[in-house]
Amino acid sequence: MNDAQVTVPLGMKQTDPARKNVTLLAVCQALANSGSSLILSVSALVGLWLSEDKSLATLPIACQFTATMCSTLPASFLMRRIGRRAGFTIGQCFGLVGALVCSYAIYRVNFYGFIAGSVLVGVHNAFWQYYRFAAADTASEAYRSKAISYVLAGGVVAAFVGPGLAVLSLDMFEGVRYAGSYIAVMGLILTAITVLQFIDIPRDRATARRGDARPIMDIARQPAFIVAVLSAVVGYAVMALVMTATPLAMKTHGHGFGETAFVIHWHLLGMFAPSFVTGHIINRFGSLRVIIAGVFLMIFCIVINIVGVDVLNFRVSLVLLGVGWNFMFVGGTHLLTNTYTAAERTKVQGTNDFLVFSFVALGTLSSGVIQHSFGWSWVNLGVLPPLLIVLASVAWLSLQKTASR
Repeated sequence: MNDAQVTVPLGMKQTDPARKNVTLLAVCQALANSGSSLILSVSALVGLWLSEDKSLATLPIACQFTATMCSTLPASFLMRRIGRRAGFTIGQCFGLVGALVCSYAIYRVNFYGFIAGSVLVGVHNAFWQYYRFAAADTASEAYRSKAISYVLAGGVVAAFVGPGLAVLSLDMFEGVRYAGSYIAVMGLILTAITVLQFIDIPRDRATARRGDARPIMDIARQPAFIVAVLSAVVGYAVMALVMTATPLAMKTHGHGFGETAFVIHWHLLGMFAPSFVTGHIINRFGSLRVIIAGVFLMIFCIVINIVGVDVLNFRVSLVLLGVGWNFMFVGGTHLLTNTYTAAERTKVQGTNDFLVFSFVALGTLSSGVIQHSFGWSWVNLGVLPPLLIVLASVAWLSLQKTASR
């Protein structure tokens, strides 16, 4: 029996231990995404202000995602050794220090200090990305897709808190614009540290010793693994590239920061509001159909962005971008959980997130360069080929399943 399943006597109502964890992790996800959305709203603008070379405006956020990429595997193995709660708490401490460094660097007008702080924030991000897996690990098979989806649904709060805090904290310190934004992030992190102390997820070291764990390359040869990772990688990277370039594009086309924050608000709603139903949709139609729907939503986003640059265009397209990300990321994550055993979960989850944030880092770095050098239309046209590759991979996996019947 899977160690995540719970056996109850016949006639008794099942109490899934994952439900308490899902609730608490959803709260932590809301806090994490609120901080993340706040940072995404201001980071490129801070970079644009601090850097002499304006094409490097997104370098700090790219370094942040690179740090996330480099920290995913160490974070996964550390949490396997010391437990999820302790690991998540350590990750939050990295974020606390990073936000403080960013705020001080802004005060000192130090571009490289801002990059250093962004790196620490990136390490912090690597830890909380495992909230969805932590929920899935203790959930029954029937509840797993909903557990993943419900935790991500906590991000709905971020749609209101993140951009709102970005506007309120923008000029918190007179003469030092944006420094207050990172002080606000510190408050969110301190709240998350408190909530994390109440989660109850047992260590899986004993489980990891049972059975034979396959080499990662053997696991990676599975068609389902390839499609799952490709969906998560492309969905997240495309979303990050377009969203990171959006504040720069809106500034270029004469839109103010308040309008930009409002667009990010709607984008975050698109990212996380569907999570209340994405798990149900996956159970009904399957992961592959949900991934396909996500790809087409992102393609519609590209079309709207190319057609015009009014605030309404940005708002509608970023909503579609968010929903497309949700379908591709949740669908890919659920598909991935069916490709490994309990003994293999640490390295598979770590490998998945390492690959995801490798391409997210590349996307965020290139977004500033493409936007500065070629313009908004090319930002959007550049993400079309990888989306078509995902569609082809889903068709390939469907043919593999049909042939095996």
